Amino acid sequence: MSRRRDHNSVPLGRRVAELRAHRGMTQQAFADRLGKSKSWVDKVERGVRQLDRYSVIQEIADALRLDPEMLLGPRRPPPTTPGLDGVDAIRAALACYQHQPERTVTAQQAGRQVAHAWMSYQHGRYPQLVGTLPDLLDATHGLRSLLASTYRITAAVLVKLDHADLAWLAADRAVATAAGDPALAASATIGVAQALRALGHHRLALTAALTAADTTDDDAVRGTLFLQAGLAAAGDGDRRNAHDLLDHAAVLAEGPLDHTDGYHTGFGPVAVQVARSLAAHRLGDTVEAVRRHERALASDDWPRLPPEHRAAHLVDAARAYLDVGDPGRAGHVLLDADSIAPAEVRSRPVARTLLAEIIHRGPAPADVARLAAVIGLIRQP
Repeated sequence: MSRRRDHNSVPLGRRVAELRAHRGMTQQAFADRLGKSKSWVDKVERGVRQLDRYSVIQEIADALRLDPEMLLGPRRPPPTTPGLDGVDAIRAALACYQHQPERTVTAQQAGRQVAHAWMSYQHGRYPQLVGTLPDLLDATHGLRSLLASTYRITAAVLVKLDHADLAWLAADRAVATAAGDPALAASATIGVAQALRALGHHRLALTAALTAADTTDDDAVRGTLFLQAGLAAAGDGDRRNAHDLLDHAAVLAEGPLDHTDGYHTGFGPVAVQVARSLAAHRLGDTVEAVRRHERALASDDWPRLPPEHRAAHLVDAARAYLDVGDPGRAGHVLLDADSIAPAEVRSRPVARTLLAEIIHRGPAPADVARLAAVIGLIRQP
């Protein structure tokens, strides 16, 4: 029993290194098998690049010819996470190019539906959204602004559920639909940058975000694009550009902003603060990431972030706490995220994987273990 606990307390990247060495593979041979660079493998094994997506863990397990449980430990998150059937329906809707023969809802009704979908997204109600998005794509067909927004919501939800390739398609559709409206197209490019970052195409994400930022005068949209560009630079290890771009966003955040947030960006000073925390983590400055996270929580603007944004940041912060060797604090931060927007923890593969890692490092606080049991990661005692 103690040997298992010792195994589970080893950081995930180090376990990958040990298992790779046990297979007699060099880093280069392992990288070739994965289709990655040797630098990528080295960063994973040193803990600089986080394995926070179950799909990537599955690829590594396949390359090592072992079960993912050998990496994560027993009772990993079940593969049928909430909303997968709905994702198939979204995929089918995106594959449909035919025009609907007649409109079943008025433009006003469609507008109310899109507004409700945005509210649902910003409150982290992903399972419900997944079920309604295919019909919403039909309802908004031919209504440029509403359809672009629906594609953008679709892309954002798909990134959350670890379907970044499908998210990229939806985001690209949003940009194409918004053609001719610079601000609308720029806001749609936020989704493109998010999807490209999730796919690991950081330089493409940076280029897309910066190109779009030059096309709009909406400071909230421009600022959000600078945040996406800064995070993309951090993901690429480009420290100087990451800091410069986040500084540009900070300047915009301190200026006069339209607080109606017509493009649903959630942009403002605290959004910059949480982006700085994530960028620091991506650059390997984990202690700095935790410090910036704690500063963001102390900000008077923290409650003004949409619940989805707050909970998503807390998931990122939990990873940072785990990486500095504080699994107890990491677990409690996930509990905070669950209290704000439960689907951020219960539906997102990245959060479920993180919670599984916290549990396997054990012993977990009772309330953290209870959450893992509710989600189905461990059995109820």
